[in-house]
Amino acid sequence: MNISRLYLVIGSLYLLVGVFLGMYMGGTQDFTLAPVHAHINLVGFTLMTVFGIAYRVMPGLAASRLATAHFWLHQIGGLVLLVGLFLLLSKQMPESTAAMIMPVSEIIVFLGMACWAVNVVRSA
Repeated sequence: MNISRLYLVIGSLYLLVGVFLGMYMGGTQDFTLAPVHAHINLVGFTLMTVFGIAYRVMPGLAASRLATAHFWLHQIGGLVLLVGLFLLLSKQMPESTAAMIMPVSEIIVFLGMACWAVNVVRSA
């Protein structure tokens, strides 16, 4: 598994989704989903691009189990977080359901970030 490439490809896909959502909001002048747009661009595009470049520049980071854990935790947690936020703000999911799902996805993303931080301290 080439973690660097996966992060860069998936990050690029999030960029397309984020730009499309921004264009949609601008066209309709409905900015209800602005927090989703911001999170897609930050958690999806920006962080994944930074991680992809860092794993490419410092290949020793990518060789550890922490890198694999980081990848999967970020992918799962980030996707659930972004979809949950979209469903919540578009009123397709009740707040009571979001209150159960969103904290779990945030913890998963945080655990991924913790793997990243430990890996950087150990390997960079």
